[in-house]
Amino acid sequence: MAEAYEVLSDAGKRERYDRLGANWRDGEDVSGAPGFEGFGRASSDGVRFEFGDGGFSDFFESLFGSTRTGEVRMRGADLEAVVDLSLEEAAAGGPLRISLEDGRSFTVNVPAGVRDGQRIRLAGRGGEGIGGGSTGDLYLRVHLRPHSTFRVDGRDLHLDVPVTPWDAALGTTLELPTLTGSAKIRLPAGSSSGRRLRLRGQGMPDRRGATGDLYARVQIVVPHELDERERQLFEELRGASSFHPQASAQ
Repeated sequence: MAEAYEVLSDAGKRERYDRLGANWRDGEDVSGAPGFEGFGRASSDGVRFEFGDGGFSDFFESLFGSTRTGEVRMRGADLEAVVDLSLEEAAAGGPLRISLEDGRSFTVNVPAGVRDGQRIRLAGRGGEGIGGGSTGDLYLRVHLRPHSTFRVDGRDLHLDVPVTPWDAALGTTLELPTLTGSAKIRLPAGSSSGRRLRLRGQGMPDRRGATGDLYARVQIVVPHELDERERQLFEELRGASSFHPQASAQ
């Protein structure tokens, strides 16, 4: 790249490069000598060195956007940074203030429902151009922080909901957390651990306006300790019940 700058900034060196190519510093122009008539066309191994009607420096111009006045103009580099978002921030979207390691700070409009690993392009926020070249772009790669309650699967959210044995047997109404608050759902009587309950439209949104679902997986839990009355009731239930899950599973 430094050689390209040197050639383009000096008219004499540019002319010499056009005649001699990459060895412009070393040799004389032998392009017209016998045996060199085919140079710049095709070699025996099929590799081509043809640059059209222009010379090598014209080729550099096409890469670097330079002018014949010697000024080299290059577009700035594209940059990438990681932005950490909570699940709630990703679902809601909207303006978010971020700070970069280079000291810059600005507000970004996060699309609602942005996903982990997705990149957000900020045009003109990258590296500065050279010689009046345009500024590069900045790409923000989204990283979703782990959530204490929800697991993400595409647009759907999953969570485990603890249920007492009597509520699982008799049925009840459960209040489940959502990204925006809470919602109630009916637990049918006779529910076992592992049963999934679905709340439609309580998952993550997408760019088309559709929303995933929230799935609650039932986990039956028992008390760690029983008082005297609780133990008595459980003993009565064991004696009265004809339900034997091990036998029914055989």
